[in-house]
Amino acid sequence: MNQTDRKDAINPFGKLNFLVVDDFENFRLSMRQMLRSCGADKIELVAHATPAIQYCTYNHVDVVLCDYNLGEGKNGQHILEELRHKKLLSRSSLFLMVTAETSKEMVMGAREYQPDAYLTKPLNRAMLEKRLGALVQQRSALLPITREMDRENYPEAISQCLQLLPKQPRYKTWLMKTLGELYFIVGDLSHALKVYDEVLAQRELSWARLGRCKVLLGNRNFDDSVEGLKALIAKHPDYMEAYDLLAEGLEKQGKAVQAQQILEKAAEHSPNALLRQKHLALLASTNQDIDTASQAWRQTVTLGTYSIHDNSDHYLSLAQSLSDLSEGHPEAEGAEHAAEALNVLSKMEKRFADDDSIGLKSRIVQCRVHAGQGNQKSAEKLLGDLRAELETLEDIPADLGLDYAKTLFRLGHDEDAKSLLSDLAARYGDNPETLQKIENLLDEPVGFRQKIEARGYNRDGIKAFESGDLDGAVEAFYRALAIVPDHAALNLNLIQVLLRKYDQAPDDHSLLTTCQECLRRLEGLPEQHRQHRRYSALARKLKGLTA
Repeated sequence: MNQTDRKDAINPFGKLNFLVVDDFENFRLSMRQMLRSCGADKIELVAHATPAIQYCTYNHVDVVLCDYNLGEGKNGQHILEELRHKKLLSRSSLFLMVTAETSKEMVMGAREYQPDAYLTKPLNRAMLEKRLGALVQQRSALLPITREMDRENYPEAISQCLQLLPKQPRYKTWLMKTLGELYFIVGDLSHALKVYDEVLAQRELSWARLGRCKVLLGNRNFDDSVEGLKALIAKHPDYMEAYDLLAEGLEKQGKAVQAQQILEKAAEHSPNALLRQKHLALLASTNQDIDTASQAWRQTVTLGTYSIHDNSDHYLSLAQSLSDLSEGHPEAEGAEHAAEALNVLSKMEKRFADDDSIGLKSRIVQCRVHAGQGNQKSAEKLLGDLRAELETLEDIPADLGLDYAKTLFRLGHDEDAKSLLSDLAARYGDNPETLQKIENLLDEPVGFRQKIEARGYNRDGIKAFESGDLDGAVEAFYRALAIVPDHAALNLNLIQVLLRKYDQAPDDHSLLTTCQECLRRLEGLPEQHRQHRRYSALARKLKGLTA
C-alpha cells in the first residue's frame, strides 16, 4: 500500500466532493462542520434545487446530502429524479436523502428514484460518520464495476463482478443483484436467470424474485411471470417495481383492464410517481375509462409542476379527456369538465409558450369543447381560423392531424376528415401505430359516450350470436350501426349473422340484399385495414350466393 492509499484508508472522506442541499442556512453550516470533523475537505453548500442541479452539471460530485423539503419549488425527490434522468451523477456517486419528514407518501415517492440512504433529522456527527462511512467504504470497493457501468462497458462490468464475488463476500448481495441486471442489459437472459435462481435457492429475496419474473417476461413466458409477480405483491404490497412489471406482463397477455387495475393499486400506495400516473392514464384511455384517465392525467400534470418529466402532452391529454367527458353534456357536470378543459389549455399555452405548435394544438381541442357544449358558433369560428393556419403547413404531423380529423368529425365535416385521414394513411403507411389510430377514428368517428354505447351493442350482438339468438344479434348490430354506420367490423358482423339466417331460410332474398348494402358501405376499405381479409372473404361468399 502506497502513501496515498494509506492516507485514503485513514481518511476516506478527504478526497471526496460533497454537496449539501438544504434551505436552512444553520443546517447547511452545521452539516459542513460535521463533515469537516469527519475529514471532508471539498464541501459545497446550496439552498435550493436550481443551484444544486447546476453545480452537478459542471462538477463531479461524489456525495449529495439533500434535504427533502426545500420550501417552494422542487423538493429533494425532484432533484434526485432530475440528476438520475440527466445522468449528472455517476454510478459511484452517493445520494442521501436527509429529512425530518417520515410520511409514507414522501418515503414511497422518493424511494422510486432509489436514494442510497435516508438520514433522519436531527443528525449528529457519530450517526453521520457511521452511515456515510459504510457507504463510502462500499463505494470504494465496488468502484471497478460502477466505473465500467458509467462507460456502458457492460461485458467488462460483468467480468469485474465475477472477479470481486470471491474477494468481497460482504457485498455479495449487491454484486449478485448487479450481475443479474447486467446480464439482462446485454441480453444474456439464461445467465441472468441462473443468477436469480442461485440467490433464491439460498434465500427468498424480493429483488431476486422480481429479477426472475423480469427475465421470464423477456423470454415471453408471460403466465409464469405474471403469477410470480402476483405472489410477490401479496407478500410485499409496497414493492412498487413489482406492480409496474405486473402491469407490463398483463398488457402483453392482452389484459389491459387488469393491468389498469394493478396500476390503480400502485398509485394508491405511491401517488407521487409521475411516470406511473402517466402509464395509468394511457392504459385507462385505451380501456375507454375516461374518468380514470382524466384523474390520472390531472395527477400527472400536478406532479409535473417541478419535475424534469413535465410535458405539454400531459396538459393536452388531460384537456382531451375532459373534452370527451363534457361532450354532449351541457348540464352542470359537463359544463364543469368543459371549463376545466379550457383552463388546462390556457395554462398549457402559457407554460409552453416557446413551442410554436402549442397554440394550434390548443385551439383544435377548444373547438371540440365548444361544439360538445352546443356552442356551435364559437366552434365554427375557431375551425375557420384553424383551417387558415393548417393550410400554411406543408405536412401535418400525425398526432396533430388525427386530433384535427377528430374535431372535423365532431363538427360534421365528415368528408374533410376522411380526406385528411386518407392523406395521413398514405404518408404514414409504414407506421402500424398511426395506421391503427386512423382506422379506429374512421370506424368510430363519434363522441366518447356514443362510442361506448355502440361497443356495448356490439358485445350484446356477439353474445347473442354465440348463443344462437340470431334475431337478437341482428337487432343489437343494427342499434350499433345506427351510431357508427361505417364501422367495418360491425357491418361484417351483421353480414355474418344474416348469412347464417339465410342458411336457415334460403328463400328470404331480402337477407342477401341487406348484406349487399352493408358491403357497399365498405367499398373504400383500404387493403391494410385489419378487417379487409374478412371483408374480401364475405364479399366472395355473397357473390357466389347471388350469382
